[in-house]
Amino acid sequence: MERPLELGNVTRVQKFVLLGLSTRPDVRDVLFAIFLTLYLLTLLENTLIIYLICSHIELHKPMYFFLGNLSCLEMCYVSVTMPSLLVGFWTGPYHISFTACMTQLFFFIVLICTECTLLASMAYDRYVAICRPLHYPLLMRPQVCLGLALSSWLGGLLVSVAKTSCIASLSYCGPNILNHFFCDVSPLLNLSCTHVALTELVDFISAIVILWGSLLLAIASYVAIGRAVFHMPSAAARRKALSTCASHLVVMGIFYAATLFIYARPSRIEAMDLNKVLSVIYTVVTPMCNPVIYCLRNREVQAAFCRTLHQS
Repeated sequence: MERPLELGNVTRVQKFVLLGLSTRPDVRDVLFAIFLTLYLLTLLENTLIIYLICSHIELHKPMYFFLGNLSCLEMCYVSVTMPSLLVGFWTGPYHISFTACMTQLFFFIVLICTECTLLASMAYDRYVAICRPLHYPLLMRPQVCLGLALSSWLGGLLVSVAKTSCIASLSYCGPNILNHFFCDVSPLLNLSCTHVALTELVDFISAIVILWGSLLLAIASYVAIGRAVFHMPSAAARRKALSTCASHLVVMGIFYAATLFIYARPSRIEAMDLNKVLSVIYTVVTPMCNPVIYCLRNREVQAAFCRTLHQS
């Protein structure tokens, strides 16, 4: 229900109250310890991946270049959302200024949009490796990889500027309670006391372009990969090809399932408790699991890690 108001005599909200993930004092301490451990583990895992990729020449390949970008992104990702989650566990509901809230929203949108396009770039890399192996050195030369990575980051930045500008320009005149653990799009739209049709349209179009666009590109890549694998002459070749794609498919499925459910529709979300649970999946669980799924189970990365241990 839209709430158009005469704004002349209405005081604009200067702060928001983040309720956090749980308001029960008896469980906040336990959750704080758990999520702090997950946060530190995520930073450690991704730092290790970046170090191994940068320091070992045998990992200077397109696949690991994108994995290094993904690890860097996820360190930023958890550092944008996790501190406010931890503060909520430590203090309970707390105040965040309007400027700080919009800043957090800006960086969150940059990172989630960048991750979408990076996942699509990684799917394209696997497509070229399996379906066009003879042309792989040319199609995935360093200039192309760098261009794909820069395009992902720049695309996320442009989308975030548009979405954050629209959301920040709305009027918030009370209540100022956000039923979330960080400043997200849907909770803020729910609090706006002006018409949000234009903002929802911008949000919907960006979801179509970034989320659905990158997902369709990834799906098209894997359809082509499936056809190529089906026509491979030996079972060993098929298993080897599928093993290079399985981890990416798992992480991509988890990330897109949660993200599309929340963001890829124009209407505001009322079931905020479900929204918070799903947000934990792609802001906490996925960044922690990705290094293990992608890299630490990879034989080349394991070999590089063992050499690093022996040299130290």
